Amino acid sequence: MMSTMEFIQLAERAGMITPLTNWILEAAFSQSHAWRKAGLDWPLAVNLSAHDLYDPAIVDRIRALFSRWDVAPELIQFELTESALMSDPAAAIETLSALKRLNVKLFIDDYGTGYSSLSYLQKLPVDAIKIDQSFVQAMVASRESGVIISSTIELGHRLGMEVVAEGVETREAWNCLAALGCDVAQGYLISMPMPAAQLKQWERGWV
Repeated sequence: MMSTMEFIQLAERAGMITPLTNWILEAAFSQSHAWRKAGLDWPLAVNLSAHDLYDPAIVDRIRALFSRWDVAPELIQFELTESALMSDPAAAIETLSALKRLNVKLFIDDYGTGYSSLSYLQKLPVDAIKIDQSFVQAMVASRESGVIISSTIELGHRLGMEVVAEGVETREAWNCLAALGCDVAQGYLISMPMPAAQLKQWERGWV
């Protein structure tokens, strides 16, 4: 097994990240189109790497996919890590603004680990921030992590953003996040990763 971060870094070093991103985007739009034909309006999120973010062709490529697959913008979301955004904030803002003009939802992933300044955070045209799982998984036992999460939720809401908690694995963490007003939980408590074909059955059991 290889972690996601290791895999992405390996793909970047091998010069394969752009073909990989193109394959992922094609697969995501194809799946979204299939769900829509089945009457399922489920949003689907795609992670973009730092390399993708600064690829001058990425926005045109995504625009063409929307046209070819006839997918509604609200059904495709894009996640970018905080560290990727901070490596060149001015260029990141330009790319995010172009993506936002496609009417998609944009998420800052792994928030709290990339040392972003608040001055840039308020300038980024994003819809949501995702609190990194390292804080979420420690929040029950660590007062400091709980304070960070509480402050992040309040900050996100004051900036008009949705707040997502990553790495929710226990009911206790879920209850704490609910009490703090977190908008969305993501993690193994809700579900392990699964093939797309199993999602409908999972949804029936969850609801």
